[in-house]
Amino acid sequence: MRILVVGGGAREHAIVWRLSLQEGENEMFCAPGNAGIAELASCVEIHPTNIIELADFAQSLSMDLTIVGPELPLSLGIVDEFQKRGLPIFGPTQTAAQIECSKAWAREFFAKYDIPGPKFAITFNKQETLKTIKQNNWGYPIVLKVDGLAQGKGTIIAQKKDEVEDFLEHAFIQKTYGIAGEKIILEEFLEGIELSFQVVTDGYKVMPLASAQDYKRQLDGDNGPNTGGMGSYSPSVYMNLETHQKIMNSIIIPTVQGLENEGRLYKGVLYAGVILTKQGPKLLEYNARFGDPETQAIMPRLQGNCIECLQAAIVGRLHDIKLEWKKEACICIVLASKGYPDSYEINKEISGLEAASEIPSVQIFHAGTKKENGTIVSSGGRVLSVTATAPSLSQAYERAYSAIDLIHFDGMQCRKDIAVNAIEYFKQKQ
Repeated sequence: MRILVVGGGAREHAIVWRLSLQEGENEMFCAPGNAGIAELASCVEIHPTNIIELADFAQSLSMDLTIVGPELPLSLGIVDEFQKRGLPIFGPTQTAAQIECSKAWAREFFAKYDIPGPKFAITFNKQETLKTIKQNNWGYPIVLKVDGLAQGKGTIIAQKKDEVEDFLEHAFIQKTYGIAGEKIILEEFLEGIELSFQVVTDGYKVMPLASAQDYKRQLDGDNGPNTGGMGSYSPSVYMNLETHQKIMNSIIIPTVQGLENEGRLYKGVLYAGVILTKQGPKLLEYNARFGDPETQAIMPRLQGNCIECLQAAIVGRLHDIKLEWKKEACICIVLASKGYPDSYEINKEISGLEAASEIPSVQIFHAGTKKENGTIVSSGGRVLSVTATAPSLSQAYERAYSAIDLIHFDGMQCRKDIAVNAIEYFKQKQ
């Protein structure tokens, strides 16, 4: 069986790694891949946004399955192009992916189908935004998001007016976010515990994946700017059966049914960013693909045939599939380059990978890496995802950070508190 994974980050490495554990003769390809993925799959120098070239490549090799990692090719219609050619591909169509690609469209969709979330407003310039904040008397903090895709960095929680004006200056005047920043979504700030709730769907049937919690801020204590994600763990200690059912019944199922009603049948992974408030779970936003770094924390826990699951979602047979999860906990810590999430350094030699990988139950997923003259060097903002599984979250924490102590590259940064709040919460419950 020939499988193509589109993307070149740690999420895609985790997917390729998990697929490589499947029984049977599977020939793996990844476009463009990275230094770590190259040890498991044939890497092809095709950019994820080059949809026609990707489709031509898949067609030339009669690819049996293509899995799309990042959101940008989904927004450009990669699934539509593959479907047009009769090529099996896992992911939502361009119109269905709008649930992530346009936060303004998504917010209005949620309101239409009574999906619980924050109060919101959509604005188109700086003056209108400031006027709307004043008229609604929302006060501070307040959440501002750009409408389009911004690699997880187009959101701020403003504590005062100066921060709002600075964000609007970047969006509307300096055009920092390009066309993604032509609209701004204002949202009331909600207090509660955030978690990641991912499901696989064939457009009708919904299969939940393991819960996770991610850490988006750059610095310990949830300080610093937003990033693409600095770490995660699974399962979430805040998830229980009652909360799970509430999220499914009030958020996930109405969304899938609503998309079908709108003529946007959704097939693929639907990833809900949920906040647990005193009034119950509320939806913050959706992503139209596997989460990063959540995928790195759930793939080591996944049991069963995940290829069958993805294929079933494509053809509408998800009711025949059952996934199981290891009872162990898994933690993922992101190692990033100096300067990330802003301008960052690259081409820094990475050492200690082999020694770190020898620690039991540790997996190192590459993100921004490449091999030069036999040496692995950094090539991106987020460089590595170090994951560890163990019977308890505290043990997984110790294993992961022990592995990190063995890894080095100039300017390496990481958070030291990934899952610490969850470990403390679990201890208090006992």
